Amino acid sequence: MHILFIGYGKTSQRVAKHLFEQGHHISTISRSPKTDCYATHYIQDVQQLDLTSFPPIDMVYVILAPAESGVAAYRQTYVESVQPIAEALKQHPVQRIVIVSSTRVYGESEGQLIDDESVIQPVDEQGHLLRKMELLWQDYYPQQSIIVRPTGIYGTSIARLKRLAEQTQTYPVIHFSNRIHVDDLARFLAFLVDIQTFESSYIVTNNIPIPMHEILLWFQQKLGLPLLKLSSDHQTGKQIFATRLAKTNFKLNHPICFNDYAELLHVHSNEK
Repeated sequence: MHILFIGYGKTSQRVAKHLFEQGHHISTISRSPKTDCYATHYIQDVQQLDLTSFPPIDMVYVILAPAESGVAAYRQTYVESVQPIAEALKQHPVQRIVIVSSTRVYGESEGQLIDDESVIQPVDEQGHLLRKMELLWQDYYPQQSIIVRPTGIYGTSIARLKRLAEQTQTYPVIHFSNRIHVDDLARFLAFLVDIQTFESSYIVTNNIPIPMHEILLWFQQKLGLPLLKLSSDHQTGKQIFATRLAKTNFKLNHPICFNDYAELLHVHSNEK
């Protein structure tokens, strides 16, 4: 199968490795040169995408990320890219297209439980733009598109969490954080190549929402730092569960984030 990646960052590279090892032919589109051996790489602007010289494309992954977090960058990256990509793909026999979005499309922020059947109600402009992107892709490919909404992706660095643990003396609220290891996300995205019947969208998370202050407390305890004080029992954030993923045969290799944090701490301490 010929599989095209539009956007080729850390997650895409992991997915491509899995698919290359399964014998698929991989092509990629990105803004900068890539050198890994898993794929044939092309540098193109997705706003002016030209796929006329490509062999027939059977499956597509759209895994884009804006250069910054502002509304204009979100609109350009997620919404304005859909039409030129879809037009460029018209000549190809695309059987399946996977679009990576975000759980930001769920607007709840008071600790509510969210799953794949929850009503989508974005509350900020970036969330609205992500939802608009999803709907545009479903209009272009109503039968072939699969929307994937990961929660907080982790697994490559703990520098930010260590810094927060060192700097945080009090935490204002119980703010729920949801996690998925980057390798599990990549494996699930690769898993979607072979799944026989699929849903229109999947949340991807480890199904263990954890208050952020508890994560920082864990780091503070491991690092021998002063322990923070929780200021309020008011709940914010979301408690997110991947109910559709749980119904597939896919199994996470990293269900508990603290195991991975402990390993990364060990690696970091050995590097000193």
